[in-house]
Amino acid sequence: MKKTHVIGASAASAALAVGILAAPPAVAATHQGGLHFGALQFDGPGADRPQTNAKLNAEYVDIHNNTRAAVQLKGYTVRTDSGFKATFSGSFVLGAGKTVRVRNGQGTNTGSTVYRKANNFWFNNSKGGVTLYAANGTKKDSCSWKANGRGYTTCH
Repeated sequence: MKKTHVIGASAASAALAVGILAAPPAVAATHQGGLHFGALQFDGPGADRPQTNAKLNAEYVDIHNNTRAAVQLKGYTVRTDSGFKATFSGSFVLGAGKTVRVRNGQGTNTGSTVYRKANNFWFNNSKGGVTLYAANGTKKDSCSWKANGRGYTTCH
């Protein structure tokens, strides 16, 4: 059975596509709009064992609000392909143009970092996927990865 972890609100919760063309020598990258995943560290540095809170917190995913308005994340869920999830509880507002980092282990939530408060790893080191759902169940974004020697990927 997979465990659901609830991300509580904190006092501080205020919270590529490149086309290659022959004609122009440089093409600007476009940034994904809306609420979406950014950086994802699926395999933290070093060995997973012995398991420590620092190693758990080395796994994270960033959620970026690329809109002009703040977004209330209460009820939003981050779910992995393997069934682990984290749900925002209470009031957590992610400001326009801001990013919140969702870390795996224990810690004190702030306006820019929240903790899943789990005692297990939630990302598969070799491959996997993660999906962001709004409180009403609407899929907002997803990201997948395969082992790349860095343990890190950028989702947009």
